[in-house]
Amino acid sequence: MLSSILKKSDCAACKFCCSFKRTSLWETPIFSKEDVEKLSALYPQAKFRPINKDSQKNTSFTIDISNDYKTNNPDEEAPCPFLNPHEGCILPQELKPFDCKIWPLRVVSLSSKEENSETPDCTKHTKLAVALTPTCPAINKIPEEQVQKLVTSGIGKTILEYAKEHPDIIKEYSEFLSKILM
Repeated sequence: MLSSILKKSDCAACKFCCSFKRTSLWETPIFSKEDVEKLSALYPQAKFRPINKDSQKNTSFTIDISNDYKTNNPDEEAPCPFLNPHEGCILPQELKPFDCKIWPLRVVSLSSKEENSETPDCTKHTKLAVALTPTCPAINKIPEEQVQKLVTSGIGKTILEYAKEHPDIIKEYSEFLSKILM
C-alpha cells in the first residue's frame, strides 16, 4: 500500500519490522482464522496463537515466536517465521497481514481528551487515528509531508475502515511510538 513512497528494496534490505523483541510482541501481525488455516497448510512449521483467550472469540491470531528466543535477554529479537533473510517476506500477497501491508502506519485509539485531530468515531469515548511509527528506518528518509499527503489522499480512510471491521489491529496510542497523521 505504501509502494508509492517506500521502495520494496529498502524494506527488503532493512527487515526491521519483521523481528520482535519480547517487549514488542504486541507488534506481531494479526491474521484471520481463515488465513491461519491456509498458512498452516502452506507452512506447517509456523505457529500461531489466538489474540483472545476466550475460545469462543478466537477469530484473530498472531504468530507465536515465544520458543524462538535463545536467551533471556529482553532485547533479543526473534524473526517472523515468514521472513527469509535473503528474500524478505515469503508470504503470498493475498495472505500478507494488513498490519504488514500498511507498516509503518498503524491504527491507534485515542481517548477523546487526547484527540488533537478530527478522526472517525470508534466508540463514544475513543476515536481512531492513522499514525506513523517513527521507528521505521526507511520512512525516516522520506519527508513527512509526503507521507501525510499519501495518508490524506485516501489510504487513511481505507485503513480506518479496515480497522473498524477488524478491531484487533488497533493499537493503543503512545506519544513515543505514534505520530498522528489523520
